[in-house]
Amino acid sequence: MATSLPPRTNTPAAPPPLTPEQIAVRKAQERQTRSVIISVSAGAVVLLAALITAIYFLLRPETPADVVGKIRDVFIIVVGLETLIIGVALVILLIQLAGLINLLQNEVRPILQATNETVNTLRGTAEFLGENMVKPVIKLNGYLASIQRVLELMGLKRK
Repeated sequence: MATSLPPRTNTPAAPPPLTPEQIAVRKAQERQTRSVIISVSAGAVVLLAALITAIYFLLRPETPADVVGKIRDVFIIVVGLETLIIGVALVILLIQLAGLINLLQNEVRPILQATNETVNTLRGTAEFLGENMVKPVIKLNGYLASIQRVLELMGLKRK
């Protein structure tokens, strides 16, 4: 007699509900993220407006050449500082990348190797149990069912 198993569901378990403290922390993080985005956007708009205004006044024919030269010098200094900042950011990025590579090689790879060994052990255990426990039980059930059927055909046992 075969027993039916309940159907398997692939839906993950629902996460536990958040505590009021966790909800407050999430809301604070969302507010902080929103304020940073608004600040950066406002700064970009102001910078763009200042750039457009500067270009307008520099392209006017009555602007003296010495003023244009001074503004040009200021822009060259700003571009130099910007290049310096980008260089520092690239160095920091490279250091972070080196740290990530180190993390992957020294911490994640051993975890994956240990997991792979565990899976191989489980696979071997399942094969062992299948060969030494399940197959003999299935064969025994088959033999018992055939004996039962023979007894039914001979009339020694009722259905």
